[in-house]
Amino acid sequence: MATTVSTHSFQHRRLLGFGLATLAAIGFSGKAIFVKLAYGEAVDAVTLLALRMLFSAPFFLIVALRHAWRKPTQALSRRDYAALLLLGLLGYYLSSLFDFIGLQYISAGLERLILFLYPTLVVVLSALLLHKPFGRKEIVALLLSYVGIGVVFSEQVTLQAEHLWLGAGFVFASTLTYAAYLIGTGETVARIGASRFTAYAMLVACAATLIQFLLTHPPQALLVSARVYQLSLWMAIVSTVLPVFMLSAAIRIIGSSHASLIGALGPVATLFLANVFLGEQLSTLQMAGAALVLAGVLSLSRK
Repeated sequence: MATTVSTHSFQHRRLLGFGLATLAAIGFSGKAIFVKLAYGEAVDAVTLLALRMLFSAPFFLIVALRHAWRKPTQALSRRDYAALLLLGLLGYYLSSLFDFIGLQYISAGLERLILFLYPTLVVVLSALLLHKPFGRKEIVALLLSYVGIGVVFSEQVTLQAEHLWLGAGFVFASTLTYAAYLIGTGETVARIGASRFTAYAMLVACAATLIQFLLTHPPQALLVSARVYQLSLWMAIVSTVLPVFMLSAAIRIIGSSHASLIGALGPVATLFLANVFLGEQLSTLQMAGAALVLAGVLSLSRK
């Protein structure tokens, strides 16, 4: 009887983990939708990013303070502070900035597919910088992924989207900086913990974003329409704070490999959300390209 109860409890816990990972993937995917909707209100990328960080910061500050006040917390070394500063700037500030700029020029669906290439870039950078093995499996994954992007991109070129290459370049730069960030996080996260690291790194990004805003914009630039405030708040909660902590909880329950596989729902979710809320075309060619990208990335995660 006890074994049956234990088995049911384990199954319910795993179901909770998969549910949290799914919600996190959909939440992250919604960011591009919120950004594109906000751009319809005549707001620039830096201001929109500053609003997102302003609304997100209190949540991460609470988590950071909770860790700081906890008695057994391991003290941070100078090396830890340096890593948090560098990785926060790289993964949450630069990557977000490039992504927001790129979304001014390309569709939400194409943006999410380019961002989803980050595992392939992690493999390439690891091979170049860390001399990790790079074999046939990795080559096949790269070919599938980038052929898929080429298929979607070719359709966008046919539609003659203005500044397509510029937007795609910025989003690819976002993907590259995020891949570099992921390579550098392993040791630091192991030392100080995932939620603590995320909270501190996000606060670094928040500070950098607000400094950039103050250096490039007058303070009154934050006086935008009520619609932009609403979208920024929703983006902060639904597509930043909640997904971060839901994914962290999911990883604790089902492991990082399963959580990352469920993350493959992200590009598909973005395509459908963009079709519903932005009226972006959802063509057969676009779905075929998305399938190739997903196949390439998922093949890297296959044991």
